Amino acid sequence: MAINSVRARRTLALAGAAGVVAAVLSVPSPASAHGVSIMPGSRTNLCYKDLLQNSSTQMPSNPACAAAVRQAGTTPLYNWFAVLDSNAGGRGAGYVPDGKLCSAGDRSPYNFSAYNAVRTDWPKTHLTSGANIQLKYSNWAAHPGKFEVYLTKSGWSPTKALAWGDLEHLQTVTNPPQNGGVGTDGGHYYWNQQLPQRSGQHMLFVHWIRSDSQENFFSCSDVVFDGGNGEVTGLAGGERSAAEVEALGADVENTKADPIHAAGHTEHAAAGEKLAASSDESAVAVPAVVAGLGAVVFASGALVFNRSRRARQHG
Repeated sequence: MAINSVRARRTLALAGAAGVVAAVLSVPSPASAHGVSIMPGSRTNLCYKDLLQNSSTQMPSNPACAAAVRQAGTTPLYNWFAVLDSNAGGRGAGYVPDGKLCSAGDRSPYNFSAYNAVRTDWPKTHLTSGANIQLKYSNWAAHPGKFEVYLTKSGWSPTKALAWGDLEHLQTVTNPPQNGGVGTDGGHYYWNQQLPQRSGQHMLFVHWIRSDSQENFFSCSDVVFDGGNGEVTGLAGGERSAAEVEALGADVENTKADPIHAAGHTEHAAAGEKLAASSDESAVAVPAVVAGLGAVVFASGALVFNRSRRARQHG
């Protein structure tokens, strides 16, 4: 009877442990694809680069970027490429609400709502009206699909929230070529983009529609048509050339985004990650949870085994 009782307890313990593990492993995996425009740089991309220049404080110097960090923490910036909606399925106007285009309709796993803020002091890329530029879009994870490129219409004012009716469609680009490593700050898709005649400040908006899933990405880039050639203003250190902006972050190797979202990609600098973790409690350390549950399962198994062995010795 003692042996049967031990066997019953062992079965229940192992079943419970297996249930715990199954519950953890059944947690839905967040989206694994990523990307926003990096030339012209999106709000999240340029604010991230500004943050890197102030890694000791984990606070960008740009006022708009700093306000976004105060509202939502640094986790969105360490996941600058994840302005996404996993269920958009190619839907844009009528699905993503006006005023929320820069946050994927607030449907991302991260809180990008602050990047919809109506402000005129976001980092800006300076361009020339009517020029042909090479548009670069991050390929943090590469997937087939198409890119819908928009620019705000003549007369648009940056003092109003961005709405679908403000946008003029420029072109559709399907499966463009790539350059640089996938999963790196500089890796990207690229294509030639003819710019229309514009003057003053505008917004370049790109909607990436994957063809292999329902996941879509949304990107907002503040641009100024003043005869520029890709220079960026509004970052720490003053005006920077396009090449200098592209190089920002290149010396921050092995960086990683939130582990729950980008497992398997490159890792953040250890110092930056520690500071981000201490200043932003929204990141979830799934590996630690799994490790803890593994310890529980191991302890449960060991306890049952020892009890079973004692029962046999006394039997």
